[in-house]
Amino acid sequence: MPKVTVDGQEIEVPAGATVLQACELAGKEIPRFCYHERLSIAGNCRMCLVEVKPGPPKPQASCALPATEGQEIRTDSEMVKTAREGVMEFLLINHPLDCPICDQGGECDLQDQSVAYGRGASRYHENKRAVTSKNMGPLIKTIMTRCIHCTRCVRFSEEIAGVDEIGALYRGEDMQITTYLEQAAKHELSANVIDLCPVGALTSRPYAYEARPWELKKTLGIDVSDAVGSNIRIDSRGREVLRVLPRINDDVNEEWISDKARYQVDGLTRRRLDKVWIRKPKGPKGKLVQASWEEAFKKIAAAKPGKSIAAVAGDMLDCETMFAAKALLKASGSSLIESRQTGMDYDVSNLAAVNFNSGFSGIEEADAILIVGSNVRWEAPLVNVRLRKAAKRGAKVFIVGPEWEPTYPATFIGQDVSVLSKLPAEVTDALKAAEKPAIILGGGGFAAGAHAASVKIAHDFNMVRDGWNGFNALHMAAARMGALMLGFAQDGGIADIVKAKPKVLLALGADEVDFTRFEDSLKVYIGHHGDKGAHAADIILPASAFTEKPGTYVNTEGRVQRGDKAVFAPGDAREDWTILRALADALGVNVGFDSFHELRDAMYADAPALAIEGEVTDYGALAKSVKGNAAPKGTIPAPIKDFYLTNPIARASAVMQQCSNELLLGETLAEAAE
Repeated sequence: MPKVTVDGQEIEVPAGATVLQACELAGKEIPRFCYHERLSIAGNCRMCLVEVKPGPPKPQASCALPATEGQEIRTDSEMVKTAREGVMEFLLINHPLDCPICDQGGECDLQDQSVAYGRGASRYHENKRAVTSKNMGPLIKTIMTRCIHCTRCVRFSEEIAGVDEIGALYRGEDMQITTYLEQAAKHELSANVIDLCPVGALTSRPYAYEARPWELKKTLGIDVSDAVGSNIRIDSRGREVLRVLPRINDDVNEEWISDKARYQVDGLTRRRLDKVWIRKPKGPKGKLVQASWEEAFKKIAAAKPGKSIAAVAGDMLDCETMFAAKALLKASGSSLIESRQTGMDYDVSNLAAVNFNSGFSGIEEADAILIVGSNVRWEAPLVNVRLRKAAKRGAKVFIVGPEWEPTYPATFIGQDVSVLSKLPAEVTDALKAAEKPAIILGGGGFAAGAHAASVKIAHDFNMVRDGWNGFNALHMAAARMGALMLGFAQDGGIADIVKAKPKVLLALGADEVDFTRFEDSLKVYIGHHGDKGAHAADIILPASAFTEKPGTYVNTEGRVQRGDKAVFAPGDAREDWTILRALADALGVNVGFDSFHELRDAMYADAPALAIEGEVTDYGALAKSVKGNAAPKGTIPAPIKDFYLTNPIARASAVMQQCSNELLLGETLAEAAE
């Protein structure tokens, strides 16, 4: 490890570190615009200038200069100060004075650094240049006159997202950043360039002119649009969530989130259930009539369900709600609980066989990967980023299932699940030769009955070895792993509940269920949006969305995480657990808790692993085999038809609907005539 001196302080730095990193290790702040820890080094903004000896008697860009033994680095000399002032002066020559109307105001790197390192005055009087703004789609608002050509957006699209959509045209003063053929940016991570842009050139179109950052209350939360469990920050004002931003968590989402996680939140204020409704008369032709909580509970109690009560959990539910429902049913003498709404019935007796055991960061180290029935780009965009890193390191990727466009070299080996019984020689050779082979079983694979065959492949190719577990289940529902840890599943899936013909069916935010199979049941929908479940319900009890209640979530790799309450639910809507607690009184049963803290304590006693926040749960060894056909047949379905409209919140979102129409369905942008 080389030793360098930074402003008179001698430190050791890791081999391969840059001078900028050495300065940061010494506690010195180095201004930068183009440099970003997760992107390649461009060295084109020149803001990170420092003085280095031995070396030429001039300032040097610290981001692109390797730290070597014996260097003397000065970050505060007069030469460095003058050089940074000069760079800032050049950057501001053409920058418009837009700060009062710029959405980046208050969180703008250019503002901050011009105050800290600029001269405070300009010596230029020439006309500023103007650049035509580009249409980058419904999510990214562009004012390209503000662009300082840091190329962060270009490097993100090429290196992280793997889609060459953004690039530079022309040279020098005429240089412009634009999308390919000026088309909209269509990939699932496109809006992360808004966070990366150090100026106001790329800002959020749906959030334009909504608020200033100092007006907003910031709450830590967990994304529920997929099973990755991305760490997010929920920014709200009053009772409305205005935006969602990513939080850094290197083990989960690094510092990115999907476009759906970021922009579905406008759906939180649309199509909301904020009153109690009862269908009169009961049946598909009955009309929903507004009612009181007391009337609704009396009607449920009048059904006298006794043991004949069932609960189905939705995809975005927190563990506390599921535990409260389980406690209610247990007190009633029922065990009819299920979380797999669409009817899947794979074996859940061994949780290691339904978990992403490699972990998201671990899958980057795999050198041969077999993906079974998963469009990873749509089901878990941030896992696809990890797979792209593995492919960059030389991993061979093979895909069984419907074809999709991965952002890395991959070989499709068939759409029929029967190919798992006799894998091509190319695949078997790669898996045998790999030091860290892995298999990823997605929603389509589970639906096609490939669970047992995938576990068999994991054992046949020794994917579970010392220090490595290559069997990975990639779920799509944020609630799935938490539900399985709480035992919220039947051996035969939802079909077992249909056979039991329950008098009362509690649909807990469950919108993907085929409710026509429960015609004789009193269907009680406890949820937050007027979606498919509410349309089929006999009684609607308004509940809270994920931003309106504290909750515990377990992602597909078994990591326990918690989100906080950002805003209050609208109207008469209540937190889900309070509804179930009141329902217990109406049914005359005792659930054993009267407060949220008592509920959590009881849940931790039932599933102790849920008490360990931030840690990946150890589910033990992968079973030698699981129930199911080890030689399945049939075409693997594509479980997601539209990336932007996969849940009730997204379906209520005007922004997600616009993305679906323009980016997937190809509808032209409607513009007013001039």
